[in-house]
Amino acid sequence: MALLDAIEWQDVSGDEIVHRWPAYGPGNIKFGAQLTVRESQVAVFFRDGKALDVFQPGRHTLETANLPLLNGLVNLPFGGKTPFQAEVYYVNMKTFTDLKWGTPSPIIFRDTELHTVRLRSFGAYTMRVREPQLFVNTIVGTENAYDTDAAQSWLRDFIAARLTDTLGEVMDTILDLPKLYDEVGIAVKARVGEDFERYGLELLDFIISAITPPDEVMEMIDERGRQAAATWLRQEWEWAQASAWARRWRKP
Repeated sequence: MALLDAIEWQDVSGDEIVHRWPAYGPGNIKFGAQLTVRESQVAVFFRDGKALDVFQPGRHTLETANLPLLNGLVNLPFGGKTPFQAEVYYVNMKTFTDLKWGTPSPIIFRDTELHTVRLRSFGAYTMRVREPQLFVNTIVGTENAYDTDAAQSWLRDFIAARLTDTLGEVMDTILDLPKLYDEVGIAVKARVGEDFERYGLELLDFIISAITPPDEVMEMIDERGRQAAATWLRQEWEWAQASAWARRWRKP
């Protein structure tokens, strides 16, 4: 394997969260090689499956002075020029926006007015990597790349579980849902945020776009609304009739 004089990575898709260099197997690196870390990136060095050193944005010359942890594991017989094998995980530290979530299956909700109701929900969120070494160790592992599609597929289960718990605690019936949207959203964000933190992520924004029951339940709600409106109109008409009768009775 040829010795590498320069190591760098640029995300052209805009969706990669972590990129492994090289894609497969260990890289053969020599001391004195140039490591470029762009703005909104950090580079985590791995050797033998262990994270050793983390580099911040800038251009770094790889030498014993700035690789103290790696230096202790590498044999350096030829004046520090011996190549060593390692992998570099580039972590994209930018804010990822407009990520989507949705309930993979309906949420079973015990409604005090409508009995058992199956609810579906979806929305969006914004996040970023807060602790790159923790994220790589716990989630990415040995994969050569990790993007937002993989993250959304994995994180939606956390969101669905926390939403289910929250709805059961703050809401009695979906008829009250319009006035509870903000309360539900704040509560779910707080709980999901704790889940994210355990894996080195930070949840910045969380939006619930909709929580909807099946069509037949919506028809039931509409019918109840029509019945309530008809009752109100009938009462109004009866009141008007009674008022008119009373006025005629009072006439001399």
